[in-house]
Amino acid sequence: MAMYNLEQEFKKFYKDHVVLSRDEKNNLFSKKNTNIERLKEGLKEYNEENKTDYKLTEEPIIQGSMAMSTIIQNDNKDYDIDVAIVFDKENIPEGTISTKNIVVNALKRKCTGFNKEPEAKTNCVRIEYAEGYHIDFAIYRRYKDENDNFIYEHCGSEWRIRDPRAITKWFLEQNKQKNYNLREVVRLLKMFTKSREKWVNMPGGLILSVLANEQFQSSYDRMDERFYYTIKAIRDRLATNKDVYNPVEENQSLKLVSQDDIKINNLFNRLDEKLSKLDVLFMPNCTRIEALEAWKEFFNHSFWEELIQSEGQKKTVTKSYASFFDGEEYFDYKDTEEFIEYLFPINIQYQLEIDCKIKKKGQIIGLLSSFLKRREPLLPGYDLEFYAHTNVPKPYRILWKVKNQGTEAKRRNQIRGQIVETNQLIHHEVTSFKGNHYVECYIVKDGVCVARNRIPVPIKIS
Repeated sequence: MAMYNLEQEFKKFYKDHVVLSRDEKNNLFSKKNTNIERLKEGLKEYNEENKTDYKLTEEPIIQGSMAMSTIIQNDNKDYDIDVAIVFDKENIPEGTISTKNIVVNALKRKCTGFNKEPEAKTNCVRIEYAEGYHIDFAIYRRYKDENDNFIYEHCGSEWRIRDPRAITKWFLEQNKQKNYNLREVVRLLKMFTKSREKWVNMPGGLILSVLANEQFQSSYDRMDERFYYTIKAIRDRLATNKDVYNPVEENQSLKLVSQDDIKINNLFNRLDEKLSKLDVLFMPNCTRIEALEAWKEFFNHSFWEELIQSEGQKKTVTKSYASFFDGEEYFDYKDTEEFIEYLFPINIQYQLEIDCKIKKKGQIIGLLSSFLKRREPLLPGYDLEFYAHTNVPKPYRILWKVKNQGTEAKRRNQIRGQIVETNQLIHHEVTSFKGNHYVECYIVKDGVCVARNRIPVPIKIS
C-alpha cells in the first residue's frame, strides 16, 4: 500500500524548522572560537604565573552533533558544543582531576561575567551561557606507540583510550555511503524526541545516530517515506533488542548508566504510540487533511497546524512546488563537504603557497593571483592548473579540496567539498558556473596536517 505523499511539505518542514540556520551555526562557531582563544590565553597566563608549560599540541577538535552537523533548531537554545583539546602526555599531570583543574583555572581567568563559572565535570570542563548554550571541553592526552602512531586517552574518572575523531569519521563515512541522507533522518528523529517538553528522558544524539544508521531504509527516494520506514524499523528492532553499542569501540555499550535503559525504553514506547497515528497514511481513501493531521500528531509542531488551517483558505487544491516555498527557490542538494580537522590532527608548522595557471584553448592567459589582485572574476570554460609550493620535508601526503558555492552550485547539486588525496602538487579543474568558489590544499606528514592554504576562485556568467 502506497504511503500518502507529503514530500513537498516534509522538505519545507525540514528546511525551515529542523535544519539549523546559517546565522545560528555561525553564532555557535563564534562562541566556540571565542572560548578556545580564552583557554589559550588563560593557559598562557597560568604558565607565566606558575612557571609551567602547559599547551595544546593540536588545534581543538569539534565533536558531537556540531561536527556531524546534526544539530537541530531549538526554541530553548540549549545547544551543546563539544570541543576536544589535546595535550602531550608528558606535558600534563598524571591525575585526571589535576588536569581538569588546570583547564578550569585557565578558563576562569578569561571567562568573566558569566552567571556560572567554568566547572569540571566527570568527562569534561563546562562553560554555560545564560542563553542556554554550553560548551564542553573534553580533555585528551596523546603519546606515540611503537609504530610511531598517536594514541589518545580521554580524561574522565580515569584516562581511557579513545580517538577524539573516531565517532565523527564513522558518521561522515556512513552518511556518505547512504547518499548523504543519514544526516537528514537523524535530524528528523531528534526533532521527534524533542517534540514535547515533558519528554525529558530521551536518548542522546549518538544513540539516535547509531540506531538510524543501523536501520536506515535506503530503498525509498522520498524524504517522508525514507524517514517513516527507518523509524518503523528502529521501533521494531527495539521491540526485541534494546542494546546499543559504540560503533567504533567493539562491544562497548552506549548504555552507561541505568537511566539510559529508561531513555531507550521511552524512545521505543513513544515511537510505538506515535507511529500508530501514521497508519492513516496508508489508507486508500486518506485525505490531505488526514495526512497533515497525522504528521502534526507525530511532530507536535505548529508548521503542520498552519498547513491544516491554510487548507480551508486555499482557492485551489493543487499548489506548485515553487509557490509552496513562497517564491523562494528550494534546492534539494547533498551536503558533501568534508573538513580536514575531522580527518587529521592540525599542527601548522610549514608554509604552503597556491597559485593557478589559467588557460583558454590551451594557451595560458594569466595567473589566478593576478586576476584576484585586479578583482577580475573568471569566466566559464577556462582550464585551471592549480599548483602548490611547500617547504615541508619529504615524505608527505598531498590532499586537495574543491568547494563550489552559490545558488547555481546548489541548483546543480554540485557543492562538492570532498577531500581527495592525490599526492600531486598540481591539480586540474575547469570553470563551469557562477559562484565564489575556492580550492584548498593540505600537506600531511606523519599523520598530522602540517601545512594548508586556500585560494578563492570567483566565476561570473559570461
